[in-house]
Amino acid sequence: MYVTIKDIAEKLGLSKSTVSRALSGDYLNVSQETVDRVVEAAARMGYKRNELAVNLRKRKSMAVGILVPELQTAFYSRFIAEAQSLLQKNGYRTIIALSNEDTTWEKSSFGLLSDYRVDGILISVCHNRANIEDYSDLNGKQIPLVFFDRTIEDLPCSSVRSDEQKAVLSLMDHLIARGRRRIVHMAGPDYIRNASDRYVAYQSVLTQHGLAFDPELVVKAGLYRPDGFREISSLLRSGLFFDAVVCFNEMQALGCIEALQAAGIRVPEDVSVASMYGTEVSSLVHPSITSIEKSVLRMAEEAVRLILRQIANPMAPPSEVVIPSDVVIRESS
Repeated sequence: MYVTIKDIAEKLGLSKSTVSRALSGDYLNVSQETVDRVVEAAARMGYKRNELAVNLRKRKSMAVGILVPELQTAFYSRFIAEAQSLLQKNGYRTIIALSNEDTTWEKSSFGLLSDYRVDGILISVCHNRANIEDYSDLNGKQIPLVFFDRTIEDLPCSSVRSDEQKAVLSLMDHLIARGRRRIVHMAGPDYIRNASDRYVAYQSVLTQHGLAFDPELVVKAGLYRPDGFREISSLLRSGLFFDAVVCFNEMQALGCIEALQAAGIRVPEDVSVASMYGTEVSSLVHPSITSIEKSVLRMAEEAVRLILRQIANPMAPPSEVVIPSDVVIRESS
């Protein structure tokens, strides 16, 4: 059972306002003797100040929500760790929510974070259209939003994202330089902005290199290992020739390599495999996976900087930060 200011006041025969002032160190209105009595009683009774209540009286919760779509890939867990550390250094606590790639869960998470009266929300969306009204509603309530990684266009909110088109260009240039001409594009769901940006870039790179676009080489797949395995197995059964695969993320790529190896196809001798997004996992498997790697720290730093700026000044104009990524060449290509 929590000890309250009322409990201390009743124990000492004082008013609640006197106890409150004493605990706040208000020596102008409370004598030293009374302050000492209150502090001693509070310690003896196990009183702990309700920081949330104190902050809400100041119209601040000193908490920031972080909402992510999944935790199977290492990127989001690392982002949370980095952002949490940075926010803590600035006096903010964090409340973590997971949408689990489900728009209904995401909508519910908005309600949760709003109920906790967070001062702002860092969010990577699971769908670029489904909950736009909710984003706008939160923004209208002056709860600052900063989108990161998976962002939304045409909303007056700040965002931090990778340069997807340059990343695709770099990865495709590498594969084409290795003599690959029939490159499968393992697209992510079209309701994720990253997926549509990458698809446009894929077509553009083929045109730049004078290679024909074959729609049969574009495969829509889910985001996880079984999805990569299933779609590549299906492609192999169809008899369609290909000599490289660019996956949406490293989970897809792991499933893709597993399917190729199960069919007796060598990676990278017969088919090169690369991932449009990788973490340290890509370096730990065999063959290690060539991938585009984002700076998680840089993305967290920029996202935290933007959310703190919006909290301090709700009228600050939104900003978009685009972060370059690096191609890391490994065994799979």
